[in-house]
Amino acid sequence: MKQWPVQDAKARFSELLDASMEEGPQLVSKRGQPRAVLVSIDEWEDLQKRARPTLKELLLAPEPRFDLEIPDRGRLRRRKPQGFE
Repeated sequence: MKQWPVQDAKARFSELLDASMEEGPQLVSKRGQPRAVLVSIDEWEDLQKRARPTLKELLLAPEPRFDLEIPDRGRLRRRKPQGFE
């Protein structure tokens, strides 16, 4: 992954954008510290899909996933059956 100082990234943004589409993710640094990554839209969409599985993928997965948050169930107020008031 190529590293671009922020000054170069600003001055040569079109080249940076082309490199992200042709060569893959491009790292942008500020004062020598990595600060951001520019990726192509195709790669971004792929990352988004892998980060959030569909319900179908979850149900058909060979192993259960325990890292998913399961919200607490709310307290339901039940009605009394008619005739038992």
